Amino acid sequence: MSAYRNPAARGGLVRPLLWHATALALLALILYPLAWVLGASFKPSQEIVGSTELFAFPPVLDNFQRAAEGIAGISTWRFLGNSVLLAGGSVVGTVASSALAAYAFARLRFRGRGLLFALMIGTLLLPFHVVIIPQYIIFQNLGLVDTYAPLLVGRFLATEAFFVFLMVQFMRQLPRELDQAARIDGCGYWGIFWHVIVPLSRPAFTTAAIFSFIWTWNDLLAPLIYLNSPEKFPVPLALQLFIDQTGTSDYGAMIAMSVIALLPVVLFFLAFQRLLVEGVATSGLKG
Repeated sequence: MSAYRNPAARGGLVRPLLWHATALALLALILYPLAWVLGASFKPSQEIVGSTELFAFPPVLDNFQRAAEGIAGISTWRFLGNSVLLAGGSVVGTVASSALAAYAFARLRFRGRGLLFALMIGTLLLPFHVVIIPQYIIFQNLGLVDTYAPLLVGRFLATEAFFVFLMVQFMRQLPRELDQAARIDGCGYWGIFWHVIVPLSRPAFTTAAIFSFIWTWNDLLAPLIYLNSPEKFPVPLALQLFIDQTGTSDYGAMIAMSVIALLPVVLFFLAFQRLLVEGVATSGLKG
């Protein structure tokens, strides 16, 4: 019996080992760019390009010192503050406006609701590059170029169809008996939204907040189009200031600043990771 069971036992052990080895190999492949950035941030600038070593021994901290000093006479904290302002405003505007629009689509009945919802979903198929020129002309005529208005106004007008759709799917799963009970207690549409929908929809709001924060923090194209003054640059635009096409580029400080820029995103994600998973799992996106 033991001779008969051993091959099966070995086969049952080999499959999990192969599975875990493959998963670890894929994880190492995915994390290698991050490990390279972390290692390069502690290397001298002249050893970053062309070096085959992943980490430098001993590590140097000069890159972080130069990154903290800033570039073009502007402190790094100014760039980080600009990014926090844009990301924070984006989170507030996206969650507030998308929640109101989603509440209307999910819980209210009005003429043309289906058509408007279909048109909103259709905007997901519209490439961002198609509307760049018309939007730029509008903001230029309004005198809002080189301000944060073009980057934040749309967030407060429920233009992010993805987040509206996510919240609609979540709110549709909430029992309508709760609305009826609140109406019996004297709540109107606003009271139902504030006292019933908002407390129960926090996982969906958290999911939208996390994605909105990360996407805005990492956004390069929109600030590149609308911002001209270096003192108004967020972190993604500030990174390009370390690259001089005609002179010497400070790759060490640029990579060190990249590591600094990654920390808020990682901390924000880790702080709300549980609510993010809960929001995605209960929003109807899983099929």
